[in-house]
Amino acid sequence: MKFARAIWKLLVGVKDVLVLIFMLLFFGLIYAGLSSRPAPVKDGILAFELEGAVVEQPSKPGLTELASGGTAATREYRLRDLVAALDAAREDDRVKAVALDLERFTGGGQVAMIDLAEAVRRVRESGKQVIAYSPAYGDDSYMVASAASEIWLDPLGAVAIAGPGGNNLYYKGLLDKLGITPNVYRVGTHKAAVEPFIRNDMSPEAEQNAQALGGALLESWREAVAKNRPKAKIDPYMRDPVGALNAAGGELSRAAIGLGLVDKIATRDAFEARLAELGGEDEETGYKRIKLAAYVNDSVSDDDSGSIGVVTVAGMIVDGQASAGTAGGDSIAAIIEKAVRKGGLEALVVRVDSPGGSVLASERIRQAILNAKRRDMPIVVSMGNVAASGGYWVSTPADFIYAEPSTVTGSIGVFGILPSFEGTLQKLGLGADGIKTTPLSGEPDLLNGPSEQADQFLQAGVNSVYQRFLAIVAQSRKKPPAAIDQIAQGRVWDGGTARQLGLVDGFGGMEEAIAKAGELAKITDPQDKVRYLERPVSFEEQILELLANDQASPAPPQDAFAVLSPDTSLVSALTDLRSILAGPRIQVRCLECPSSAPARVKAEDLSFMAALRAWLF
Repeated sequence: MKFARAIWKLLVGVKDVLVLIFMLLFFGLIYAGLSSRPAPVKDGILAFELEGAVVEQPSKPGLTELASGGTAATREYRLRDLVAALDAAREDDRVKAVALDLERFTGGGQVAMIDLAEAVRRVRESGKQVIAYSPAYGDDSYMVASAASEIWLDPLGAVAIAGPGGNNLYYKGLLDKLGITPNVYRVGTHKAAVEPFIRNDMSPEAEQNAQALGGALLESWREAVAKNRPKAKIDPYMRDPVGALNAAGGELSRAAIGLGLVDKIATRDAFEARLAELGGEDEETGYKRIKLAAYVNDSVSDDDSGSIGVVTVAGMIVDGQASAGTAGGDSIAAIIEKAVRKGGLEALVVRVDSPGGSVLASERIRQAILNAKRRDMPIVVSMGNVAASGGYWVSTPADFIYAEPSTVTGSIGVFGILPSFEGTLQKLGLGADGIKTTPLSGEPDLLNGPSEQADQFLQAGVNSVYQRFLAIVAQSRKKPPAAIDQIAQGRVWDGGTARQLGLVDGFGGMEEAIAKAGELAKITDPQDKVRYLERPVSFEEQILELLANDQASPAPPQDAFAVLSPDTSLVSALTDLRSILAGPRIQVRCLECPSSAPARVKAEDLSFMAALRAWLF
């Protein structure tokens, strides 16, 4: 009995300690939440201090990712919040000017940057000054800054325009070393997503497609910059940056101002002194500033009763439930179905910024959109940076599809990768044997490799999904499947070419998509009747978001080397490698599409990288 009482006291003590810890954590989080509430907005300079990436939908990491440290590396800003804040600032007398502080800005994709730059230009055209500053400008940051009234550059800085391009990792040599056989099943001459697993370089078909896409994206970028800043001599600088540097005596900043790329070479202190002239001085901060988060909270509001619903499909399309920033098939379908059941919706706008993923999840989302359409609800799709493969699959129910010239779309193809480990077992001196009662018993055999019958069975499955994909697109675009097959085959298209091919209906962004939805549903003043459809945030998620915001750190300062060589490319490649090998067996995914979102490392990615490092070293 004494032993039992001692155990009981121990358990009660443990329980009391856990309750105490929970209570401390609970009240600590409440205090943190209350103390982090934005201060009231006063007169001053709207400080657009972007210390991370612009995304369509910020990610919300779960408890596992927070505990393991596997989260987005830097802060994320929702594109529509930034655009809405800039539009509100145009007529807000409290905002004397806008400061675009891009020192720690990491970009966010060409379409998003053009949209953000257009919002900046609208502020400039309203008569308010927009002053941009950075130690270095890359493709994305210069696009945004090009719309400013004044572009400032640090004396030690540079404008480093690289354009689309760069290398991708190819894993065949690594997989051979590990003894892993990537059994590939695909349809599409240009389905280059699988090439990194079966080659050590690009195929001629993939290179041709990538070169055409890169050229089109560069042309769209040039046109947008020329529109924002006609005096910038971008072409000679991009053609011969070394020549421009030599002509400026070897000074990067002098070369930039000589070609009209920037207006002022000065330090941050001078930049802030200029802002103090425009908005008033402040003893603590140098100039009177309106913090971005406070202004968004004060000036940007969502209507939860509008008749035009907007649902976002952002990130990788995955099976089941997923938090914001990843397109969970069940999650997004449930959001749409709940809004339709609730009533009050007369039209639906689907904002797509996804390279695809799971074919089952893509179909789950498509069916939810179709169910809304069966209720005579017009469907309009607005494509963002990327709406390819599965991203195009979910777009097919639309009555009208908008894209931008810089949108990456198409990639109508299917693939599957099934890793087997016969080579690994041989390296380890292991064997695998067993029995069969049918040709498919124990198949696909991941130890000895799939049998010939299993290979044929799996390839037939991929072929079937591809034919289904063609049929869906053909029905949507009102063309024969054979005609769609000619422009499919996994090819990736820019938005301009996609419009010529009939894969999209018109150029435009969210504003045009909402206007079209209002026109089709006969809704007056559609821009004032938008309801953003998102899953309600639970108390647990609010706590995790507070923790995530506390963990998230601003990106490091962007010098010329940093903007030319982002340090997340290797991590992103290894994350893609793990997700492909461990993901759904049949995928509608564009792995070769340019990524706009920051690398989001999950706990399983960290485990994979640790295991890979241990194996190799």
